[in-house]
Amino acid sequence: MASTTKPLIGINADFKPSQKTSAPAISFLFSGYYDSVLKAGGVPIIIPPYQEVSEIDQVLDLLDGIIMVGGADLDPRNDGFMLHPSIRLMAERREQFDRALFARVYERRLPFFGIGAGMQLMNVALGGTLFLHIPEDLNKALPHRDAMDPFHRHSLIVEKNSLFDHVYGDNEIRVNSIHHMAIDDVAPGFLATAKCPDFVIEGIESISDDWFAFGTQFHPEAASATALDQKIFHEFIRGILKQKTKKSVAQEPRTRCSNQQKVENESESANVFETSLFATDAEFCESFKTPTPLFCDEKTSDSSLMATVVEF
Repeated sequence: MASTTKPLIGINADFKPSQKTSAPAISFLFSGYYDSVLKAGGVPIIIPPYQEVSEIDQVLDLLDGIIMVGGADLDPRNDGFMLHPSIRLMAERREQFDRALFARVYERRLPFFGIGAGMQLMNVALGGTLFLHIPEDLNKALPHRDAMDPFHRHSLIVEKNSLFDHVYGDNEIRVNSIHHMAIDDVAPGFLATAKCPDFVIEGIESISDDWFAFGTQFHPEAASATALDQKIFHEFIRGILKQKTKKSVAQEPRTRCSNQQKVENESESANVFETSLFATDAEFCESFKTPTPLFCDEKTSDSSLMATVVEF
């Protein structure tokens, strides 16, 4: 865990493979993601799609939390479902990396915020399922994407005492909507705490005591987001700081115990004829898991892993 004053927040970069023309492969990230982290009090660290698990572990050792961004569609065949004609696939290299990254994040229980496809990946990786095309799977649903209106919005209903309730309170909520896929079955260990009035899930959060994780289908970082939406990033940073404080407090009793035993041992050494009333020092040890390579290398025309960040 990083020890800097401001939390270090990793953000995965998007990826576009090289074209048949001379256009090279590129990594990029819309500025709304890292600007939102900065405004909320974090320090964003952009993560290109590494191709080795050891590289993922090395960067995760430095971070306090992860934001997984939106993008193109996940390939349903990776989760045992057929490809739908409406799907516009995410680059294979990015999806492979995102899945490997999330697996390591989950193993560490690192604070996680998934946006759009990032939330969908979290859900399917942990046993949930997706609707592949809302107009067909939920034919009575409201429009969730308007090709003619990038600022298309709909209202939002949130559960009381949820993370989203803390963000929005009693305010009238309208969020942007630019998706055609959505969560169907929610992954075990999560609750759907934000929904559109047509019951399409727009936000989920972990109910586990040992993991601070949540996701939104809408995009609080986008130009179409409101100042109120921005508070979600503040909630993420606040939750990370709260978790760090809790861990720090939990470690204090062990330190006090160790110091007390040290005093007692020194007293015992000073008087060898006095029988000690205390047990010997407790021995503590920590176990470490050796990372196991599980990432499948993908061949691309880009011979290096250097990310070229472009702004759209």
